[in-house]
Amino acid sequence: MIGLVLAAGAGRRLRPYTDTLPKALVPVDGDRTVLDLTLANFAAVGLTEAAVVVGYRKEAVYARKDELEATYGLKLTLVDNDRAEEWNNAYSLWCAREVLKQGVILANGDTVHPVSVEETLLAARGEGRRIILALDTVKSLADEEMKVITADGQGVRRITKLMDPAAATGEYIGVTLIEPEAAEDLADALKATFERDPDLYYEDGYQELVHRGFQIDVAPIGDVKWVEIDNHDDLAKGREIACLY
Repeated sequence: MIGLVLAAGAGRRLRPYTDTLPKALVPVDGDRTVLDLTLANFAAVGLTEAAVVVGYRKEAVYARKDELEATYGLKLTLVDNDRAEEWNNAYSLWCAREVLKQGVILANGDTVHPVSVEETLLAARGEGRRIILALDTVKSLADEEMKVITADGQGVRRITKLMDPAAATGEYIGVTLIEPEAAEDLADALKATFERDPDLYYEDGYQELVHRGFQIDVAPIGDVKWVEIDNHDDLAKGREIACLY
């Protein structure tokens, strides 16, 4: 199993930082970025390799590749997304379809979170679980969050931002454990998703899998501090949290 980070997005709401950097390389704790924090988490749970999907301002990631490998003791593979500024992240994850075959812990390149999230996912492996989503069942939800409804013994039934927050079991935080045996099914669902609409999210690919009868499981992460960084207010929160980790 290796780490996988989606870091291809432009992050336009974080300008001027993202005029020259992808969102994953915007500093959140001194010189440390979300990508630094995520790679440190991967190393802390014993992973020795990671792949990073790059696109917008990818040259900044390429420039740091050797430094990141040396700092975190990880062998890094960079996967180019040739449509990062045109299409949404269902296509971005599909670009890493060969990487998925190794089994991955997938992390969005804009999620500041503690290593306990990766530890929780790894502890949830087994008993036939092929895809496990990290789920926050504590946070109060609003319209923007990626909300999830689960059912006992059936895993995820619905995953979308477009639902009544009161109906949701919790929020998907942008970190997933994907076993190798799920890779082919997931890649096919992602392809169907972006071919239907290139603006769709990879979570829409998860929903496609659910529609096909594939069980996706969840692992509650408990009461931990984390944030998805979309705008400057989120960045301020991310900087308050990142220093804790």
